Amino acid sequence: MKKLLFLGLFGLMAAVTYAGGYRVSLQGQRSLAMGHTGVAVVNNAELAFFNPAGLVYLEDKINLAAGASAVFSNVKYQNSEFGISSETDSPVGTPFYAYGSYRVNDWLTLGLAAYTPYGSTVEWPTDWAGSHLVNNIDLQAIYIQALASVKISDKLSVGGGPIYVNGSVNFNRNLNRTLTDVDGNRSNVTVDASGVSAFGWSASAMYNATEDLRFGINYRSEIMVEAEGGDATFRNVPNSPLTPFQNTEFDAALPMPAELSVGLSYQLLDKWLFAFDYNMTYWDVYESLDIDFANATPDSNNPRNYKNSSSYRFGLQYFANETVTLRVGYYFDESPVQSGYFAPETPRNDAHGFTGGLSLHVSNRFSIDAAFLYNRYEEIDESYNYYTENGETVPFEGTYKTSAFIPGLGVTYKL
Repeated sequence: MKKLLFLGLFGLMAAVTYAGGYRVSLQGQRSLAMGHTGVAVVNNAELAFFNPAGLVYLEDKINLAAGASAVFSNVKYQNSEFGISSETDSPVGTPFYAYGSYRVNDWLTLGLAAYTPYGSTVEWPTDWAGSHLVNNIDLQAIYIQALASVKISDKLSVGGGPIYVNGSVNFNRNLNRTLTDVDGNRSNVTVDASGVSAFGWSASAMYNATEDLRFGINYRSEIMVEAEGGDATFRNVPNSPLTPFQNTEFDAALPMPAELSVGLSYQLLDKWLFAFDYNMTYWDVYESLDIDFANATPDSNNPRNYKNSSSYRFGLQYFANETVTLRVGYYFDESPVQSGYFAPETPRNDAHGFTGGLSLHVSNRFSIDAAFLYNRYEEIDESYNYYTENGETVPFEGTYKTSAFIPGLGVTYKL
């Protein structure tokens, strides 16, 4: 039972943070409004995330960009065969970003980035039908990256730098489908791991083919996250030799897959800019989840068998006048979760993202950037086939409908 608990935790942690659950792209309001394109767009300091190589092409000596979004998400679950249904009541998520760059000279620009690309809060009703898999989770991860952008020529630049990750997770689920204490309270466990850290890196390049046409490429390395000494607290467990659950610790290692993004942008008639990005996440590295327990519970080796997933992003920008710039975009995001692994911690399928926004240029130095995203996941009938109780596999099946609406606000400053 405890092995299954931690399998659920870290399987959840992987899928929510990258391409499952409510993983949405929110690393810059200007880029988000254009379908989250940006690998080949020289616009503002958001390049620190999308393509650090482009920072050296920003005209001003100092460039700053910061912002936050409000994530309103909803998941509906239904099993028509048994006449049961549930709906999440998750609090509003608030991912943020802050980027800065400093032009040292004509060929070198340095930068610093802090952003929260992976994080989620999901809350299902108490003791709902899938409470043996998850009740709630609060996951947070902050990325901090130092950057350098070097101009090789007027047409070619390279960039990148090291990444430091710090995160935490708090997760609760019932121990099984029926177990209670003498007062009828469902037996459950809360898992908490904080101060989890890891390191990675990114490398990028940008090529200016003509004055109007740019190409970009950005690669983020795989990051191995290692949780050591995480805490598990058991509650409402009956006092019986058949339920020997005791508070314990655990260690686990989880690969965070590499990502490759390529893109292009084309300037049309001075006022229009078109952008396209393609993103590949190398999920096939996530073959198995291995967990080491501090007590006598046997170590656990659990196959996951995720597949690589792609995203296709399109964006359009229109420079209306000196005060207003308008943007619109769309993207299609594939899910890495294969059939039979569809758990309520990560209730998402392929997603369609519809975006829009604008910038109000208050002055030559200061702008207000606004964006919105409506993320619609395709409805899916699926199951989770790897929950075991009393020596038997008990699939959890149903229909999931998932959506998210996300407004955001940011600022851009240059000096």
